[in-house]
Amino acid sequence: MVSNPFSNLFSQSPIRPMQQHIAKAYECAQQLPKFIDATLDDDWGKAATVYAQITDFEHEADDLKTNLRANLPGSLMLPVDRSDLLVMVSQQDEIANIAKDISGIMLGRKMQIPNAISDIMKSYIEVAINTAAQAVKTVNEMDELLEMGFKGRILEVVEELIRELNRLEHENDELQIKVRAALFAIEKDLPPIDVMFLYKIIEWIGELADAAQRAGGKLQLLIAR
Repeated sequence: MVSNPFSNLFSQSPIRPMQQHIAKAYECAQQLPKFIDATLDDDWGKAATVYAQITDFEHEADDLKTNLRANLPGSLMLPVDRSDLLVMVSQQDEIANIAKDISGIMLGRKMQIPNAISDIMKSYIEVAINTAAQAVKTVNEMDELLEMGFKGRILEVVEELIRELNRLEHENDELQIKVRAALFAIEKDLPPIDVMFLYKIIEWIGELADAAQRAGGKLQLLIAR
């Protein structure tokens, strides 16, 4: 009989598959700067290539999510509720979904960020991706945190990771306000339909950071129990 790698993983703990899932979701977000650069260069062939990579990563994340949910036992010999893990997986998955949505709508409409706001938009995207990276770091400590019974030095490490995660998400919120203001200052010179979709892209970038903060920040609730 052929061994099922997912069954092997779950024979020990469901945490490792969760870590693999958020790592794959993060790979989706990591492609966004390359995608944005391609659109700014009016290189839609390259943009399509990057979008295809994002889509592939998103599908891989979906496969990991499906297998994780299917193999997650009804009762866990862990100090974590099954429902909490399922919520975390859904929040992690939003990172991949939003990255795909952003690149998909921009490619489909051949949207370009106006030069007047391109620098601040790049900074905004960078902080959102940094927030996702911090969520990965936080979730990667989950197995040791559980092993140590939510106490000891590892608890301090995780709490510091969560503080930095929250700081990055707050920085992203502040940048969103600045990006919106920058777009408002020039929107009268742009086609109204383009402005509408630009505001939507700005909103989705903020939601990507929010999803990352919620995924990693779920540990904060588990620690507090």
